[in-house]
Amino acid sequence: MSSTATTTASTASAATGTGTSTSAVLGVAPAAPGEAAAHFAARLAFEADVSDVHADLLAGVPGIVVVDSRSDASWAQGHIPGALHLPTARIAELAPQLVDPDATVVTYCWGPGCNGATRAALAFARLGYSVKEMLGGFEYWVREGFGYESAQGAEQRPIDDLTAPRSGISCAC
Repeated sequence: MSSTATTTASTASAATGTGTSTSAVLGVAPAAPGEAAAHFAARLAFEADVSDVHADLLAGVPGIVVVDSRSDASWAQGHIPGALHLPTARIAELAPQLVDPDATVVTYCWGPGCNGATRAALAFARLGYSVKEMLGGFEYWVREGFGYESAQGAEQRPIDDLTAPRSGISCAC
């Protein structure tokens, strides 16, 4: 058997679960395309990435309010320019006074290892706001080389090339 035929047979064997190959990816069959489309569309309805948030803030897109849901100390350490500081525990109390009910709120916290932005998004949703969570949080904002503000003033770190192109130009994904 040629190497191409062997590869094809192995792939078919893995896909069907027959033969000696076992696939970690195909151990659970993929969703039907229509179900997959609905799932991924739903995810995009709930999430935004830091590059998209940065682009919208830079362009001055109206109707978006970025909310930092972290503590006072975290805010002082660094935050997104133009973000509203509203710790999660105070959202129910202060959001109606500070955030336009017609705005789309984008919440963020420290990073992907923290679910603070998720809790903040839930608090806003329960108040009737349209809301999205910023994937990657403040960590990925900084790692992608976007400027931020701290108690010391405006700051910026070099781009981490594991998260964004070194050129600083969008990955256009």
